[in-house]
This record gives sequence, structure tokens and C-alpha cells, in this order.
Amino acid sequence: AEAPPTGVAADRGVAAGPIDTVSVVAAARRVHNRAMPIPAQRGASLLRALGFLLQFATVGLALAFVVTRLAPERFAPAAPAAPAAQPAGPASYREAVARAAPSVVNIYTRIVVAEPAYQIFADPTFQRFSGVTLVPQRVPRRGLGSGVIVRADGYVLTNHHVIAGAQDILVGLSDGRITPASVVGTDRDTDLAVLRIEGSNLPAAEPAPADQALAVGDVVLAIGNPLGIGQTVTIGIVSATGRNQLSLSRYEDLIQTDAAVNVGNSGGALVNARGDLVGINTSVFGRERGVQGISFAIPASAAARVLEQIIEHGHVIRGWMGSEYADAAQSASPVSDGLLRGVQLVAAVPGGPADQAGLRPGDILRRFNNADILDASDLHNAESLLAPGTTVRVEGERAGVPLDVQLTLVERPATSR
Repeated sequence: AEAPPTGVAADRGVAAGPIDTVSVVAAARRVHNRAMPIPAQRGASLLRALGFLLQFATVGLALAFVVTRLAPERFAPAAPAAPAAQPAGPASYREAVARAAPSVVNIYTRIVVAEPAYQIFADPTFQRFSGVTLVPQRVPRRGLGSGVIVRADGYVLTNHHVIAGAQDILVGLSDGRITPASVVGTDRDTDLAVLRIEGSNLPAAEPAPADQALAVGDVVLAIGNPLGIGQTVTIGIVSATGRNQLSLSRYEDLIQTDAAVNVGNSGGALVNARGDLVGINTSVFGRERGVQGISFAIPASAAARVLEQIIEHGHVIRGWMGSEYADAAQSASPVSDGLLRGVQLVAAVPGGPADQAGLRPGDILRRFNNADILDASDLHNAESLLAPGTTVRVEGERAGVPLDVQLTLVERPATSR
């Protein structure tokens, strides 16, 4: 019989040559897959994908754990940014005091007042026929206050009320010397007075630079002679500026502070944390009602203007409209969201600038010299800063009808010289 060809099975159930296992497995899988329903095939694929993802995640977590242990500083959370450091105030103000204190002086006054004589004989008829004449007694009284040397040639600023009516004035310097003083001039409208003492190269106060405006919260030191116990320094802050509704004087633009100010401090220095002069202490508010921590000072810039005019003219020259006025009731503005402010004319001096311009009592004035009028104090200050002879524009209304006039200021009569 003939042998079967190579590679061909002699019997269909027996392999005649070597078996290809890869082909067999693949064929088996195809047969298996054909035998499995389609949903089961999809489930198997999803399980295999999920297993792969779980293996990948496990390896990733293990790797991350190892890295964080080997270099923990690279994965630490960033520290929050530190807040910007605020400049700390000085631990001591000794340098400011050493700079300012020598310019502050003690002021002693002697005032002679007339007092009724003691009534020895109470019966007026007996006094008449007894021949006894009762003459009022002249009794000297002593006062005290403070002042500030503002020029090295002996000019001293203080308060008007410190030296008002004084027959004799003595000034005590910081080095212990006591010298007499003469009155150069006074200005009751701002409660300021200028004295002169003999001497040269005296320690004058340094005013604060004009570009360093005083602000609420600034530290200030009050230097003076409270109760006559000697030079004393107290500290506080600026509580407010521009106070002008206190009725302490005609022209008010005051600094409010909580630095302790007592009797004898009037006329003393208010200085900043560098020792620059920023004000002249003038008043304590509400003490009779138990109020504490409210005192006022005249700004050094305003005091400097008064000083210059008193030295040059002997008194302060101020512009004036020749009228008196009071705060007007506020009303809604038809052209803005704000309130209309101003003053109401109370009186016009016959023949004065306001009268000649046609202004009448009851007129409401809203603008002066092309600037809004806030209140009566604001207009007082605006007038006072202009020289007599200045022509200004005044705008307002009369019974709801607008008015617009021009007038030329005259010199305001001095309250006290």
C-alpha cells in the first residue's frame, strides 16, 4: 500500500505531524467567544479594563508614598505670607521732648482787681452819719499759664486769656531764668497774644513742615505748666481737626486732642512725635460737666499768621463784608445729590459793603469768592484770610430768587487790641 503524504492525517482523529499550540489556543478562544453571549463578552472586557486601572492606581499610590517619604519638604504646603510689618512707634519720646521743651515757658501774671470794702457797718443810716467812707479795695491776684518762644529774638506766643488785664507779666525760661515781658499785641478773636522778652539766641520752637498735615490718630505731646507745679509733658493723639462749632472764639479751626491739659497749660505747646510745633493749647471742654479727654489747640499755621500781623501792624487785619450771619437751614439741592448749605444774613451794617451791594437781612448766601459756604464759621474764616480792598463775588438767593453780587471788603473792626 502507498504511504500517506507528509502533513496529511492518516486518520482524522490523529495528528500526523507537529501541533501549532498558538493556533490551537486562538482557535479555542474564537470558539469560546462564539459560544459566549454578547453581554457576557462585554462584561469580561469591562472587568479586564477595571483590573488594569486598579493595578495602575495601586502602583501609583505606592510610588507616591515612597517619594513623599524620601523628599517630604518638596510636598509640604506653602506657609501663608506674613502680613506686612507695621512701623512701630518709638519706645520713648525723649528726643521730641528734648527738642521742644526748652522753647516752652511759664507765664506769671499779676492783676489788680477792685473788691467791695468789708461792710463793718451794716446799717446804711449809721454809715451816713458816722462819717465813715467805704472805698473799694484794690486786691492783687496772680495768674499763671504757659507760652512758646517762636522766634530767637524773644517773641513769645500765648493765649489772650492768660494775660488779659495783667499789670505785670513775668516769663520763666526752661533754664530757670525769670524775665519781665511786654505785650506786643493781642487778638481776642483767636485767643492769641504775642509777648516780647529781652534776649537773643533763645530756643525757638520749630514749626512742623507745611507738607506734613496733622491727621487724626497722630501722636501729640502737650507741654506746659499745669497748676503751677512746673513744666509737664502729657501724651495723647489727635482726636479731630477743624473743630469750629464750639463758640470758644470768633475764628475757630481747632485741633482736638485727648492729651491731658489743665489750668496753667493754656498757651503751651502741642508738638508731634518729632518735637515739631503743631499747635498752641487753648482750652479744655466740658470739665464742669465731668467730661475728660477733650482739649483743643490752635493750629500752628493759624497762630503764625496772627504772629506776623501783630508784629507788623500791632493787631490782626482781616477782610469783612460788613454783615453778620448765622447758619442757614440745609435744603435738598435740585442739581445734585447733596444738601445746599450756606448762611442767612442777620444784619448788614448801614453803608457797609454788603449794604452797598444790595444784600438784605434774610438773604441766603451759598457761595463766597467762587467757593461753597459750608456754615457761618467757614465764611468767617474765608473773610478773614482776604485783605481789605479785595473784591469778591457773593451768590445766594432771596425768597427763592437767585442773587449774584460783587462787593469790596473792608477791614473788620478789631475786638481787642
